Amino acid sequence: MIRSFTTLARTLNLSHAVTELNSTRQTVRRHISQLEELRGVQLFDVVNRRYELTEAGREALPSALSLLGHGRLWLQGQIKDVDGLMGTSFADGKGRYYYQQQQPINIAWTNKSPLLRTAIRCWAESDGALEHPRMNLIRPYVLIYRDTAAGWICTELGENAFYSQWWGWAKARSSVGRSLDNFPFGPEMARVLDVPLREVQATHGMRIDQVATFVARSKDGPPEHCIFERLLLGCQMPDGSFALMVVVDRPEVIRINGVDQSALDEMADDVRINFKLE
Repeated sequence: MIRSFTTLARTLNLSHAVTELNSTRQTVRRHISQLEELRGVQLFDVVNRRYELTEAGREALPSALSLLGHGRLWLQGQIKDVDGLMGTSFADGKGRYYYQQQQPINIAWTNKSPLLRTAIRCWAESDGALEHPRMNLIRPYVLIYRDTAAGWICTELGENAFYSQWWGWAKARSSVGRSLDNFPFGPEMARVLDVPLREVQATHGMRIDQVATFVARSKDGPPEHCIFERLLLGCQMPDGSFALMVVVDRPEVIRINGVDQSALDEMADDVRINFKLE
């Protein structure tokens, strides 16, 4: 039922959805009707034989996509809770991997990262307002995302941010304007990785994850180990709309089950954030 809903929501065309699902028109219609009955709301309107999401349908779509992504990874044993904190693991058999483990907030103090600690302090003192003078101290080190109809879009990338160090400033700044839906491990994995961002959006709070992956730094370059700690902060634009601030630093210790400490030792030494308090 959820797959029928998400497919029809994306195609907005019953025939296309039926073909993609290898199903029948009657089955897809029945699934939608059952979901609407269970949820007690109408998910679609039909206007001139074309499906359109209702407001309730638009509100239901992100969590439905997340459930599908979680379901597949759960069946494959690639997602689990560790002491109540969400962990995700992915490997494609071609040497690529992506591990993400949520961390307790106090890791910002125990790992002695001046960037993460300062970011939290500036965020608190500015009430999350991006244009507050206190934010000026960390803006060169952060990424800013906004939620749009096309998904999360990068609207700002600091020249001294971790991603600028990894990709190089010229390449990294091309991320501005791009959607996170282009994640290389596929759309369902992208939906799972969307969960931390949605959590912070809902709470306007903060979250820290440690990530370990294996990715090339250039188009033709070999994959390299990339390990980082990522702080997500719920902020606001001058017009009051939501903005997601991402602050990333290199950790001293890997805290992800299944990832050996040697991966951090093998990581390129030039990828470091030289943040100093003024």
